[in-house]
Amino acid sequence: MTLDFMSTREGSYAGSAYPEGWDYEKIHKLTSYGPKEFAKRQSFWHAKFEPVLCDDSTEGVESMNAMMGYEIFDQVKQAATKKKPLAMILPVGPMGMYKWAVYFSLKEKISWKHVSGFNMDEWADAKGNSAPANAPGSFQGAMEKALYGPLGKLTVPKKQRYFATKKLLPQYPEKIAAIRKKGGKLVVTYGIGRACHIAFWEPHFAAEYKSERAWKNDTYRLGAALHPLTIEQNSLHSFASRMTMIPLSANTIGPGLYTKADYCIGGADGCRGGYNWQGQSLWMTLRYGPTPWVPSSYMPTMPGRLFVTKPLAGPLIPDAN
Repeated sequence: MTLDFMSTREGSYAGSAYPEGWDYEKIHKLTSYGPKEFAKRQSFWHAKFEPVLCDDSTEGVESMNAMMGYEIFDQVKQAATKKKPLAMILPVGPMGMYKWAVYFSLKEKISWKHVSGFNMDEWADAKGNSAPANAPGSFQGAMEKALYGPLGKLTVPKKQRYFATKKLLPQYPEKIAAIRKKGGKLVVTYGIGRACHIAFWEPHFAAEYKSERAWKNDTYRLGAALHPLTIEQNSLHSFASRMTMIPLSANTIGPGLYTKADYCIGGADGCRGGYNWQGQSLWMTLRYGPTPWVPSSYMPTMPGRLFVTKPLAGPLIPDAN
C-alpha cells in the first residue's frame, strides 16, 4: 500500500518549514515524474536551455564534474579567443567541476587573466559581516583552494576576484555592468538549494516584494536570513550534521544579477549512497514555472546547460529503510 499524505492532510503543513507560496499539490505531481519526462521541453524554457543527464550513480559524480568543468573552461576559452573580458558568478556548491576546469585550462594553456570572478555568496552575521577566509566553511577560502590557487600562473588576477563581503558585494552590479559594456558576457554557474534557492536568495524573500519585477531587479542582500531547509542542507553535506556551526544569515547575490545572465551552467549532484536531498528541488526547478517563491525556477528561462546526476531524475520513490 502506498501512503498518500497529500490526500489526507488537513490545511497546510505544520509550522514554518515550508515557504508559504509553494503549491504542494503541484509539487506532489511534478515530483512523481521519472527519467522519461526529464528532458521534456516546457513552454517557459529558453530555446537554448538544455538539461543534461550525466551517467553517474549514487556512488560518484565525476561525469557531471568533468562535463560541468569543461563547460566552464569553454566559456573562458571563448572569451579569450575573442579577446573579451568575462564576468563569472561562481558558487561553492557544487565544487567538483573546478578541478576539471583547471585541468582543461592547464592542458590547453588558456589564461584566466581576462576573467573577473564573483563569488555568489558567503556566510555572514545579520549585519553582513562575513567570516574570515580561513574560517571553517569559508567560501572565499574554498575558492582560493579549489580554483584560483591550482590555476597557477594562468589564474584570475587578485584584483579581479570578488568575494561576497560587506564591502565588495555592493560593487558587483557596477563591476559586472562595466564588463558587459566592454562587450563581455555574464556567465552564472550555480547549484540548486534544498528550498530551491540560487546562491542564498531564499524563497521566503518573495513575500517582501510588491511585484515580480521588483523582485527581479534586486541585485544583492547583506545578512540575508536563511531558510530552515538551507540550514539543514548545509549541516548535512558541509558541516557533518553540526547545525550549531552554521550562521543563520549570509550575504548573497540576488535575481537582479542571476536572472540577467548571458549563459548559465548548473549542476545538481545531491544524491550519495541512496541519500537523495536534491530530487524535489531539481524537479521544481525544471517544471514549476517561473515564480519568486521558487528562485531556481528562473534558471530554465535562460540559455545554458544544467548537468544532473542520474538518480535525481527519478523516479523519486520513498524508502523506509
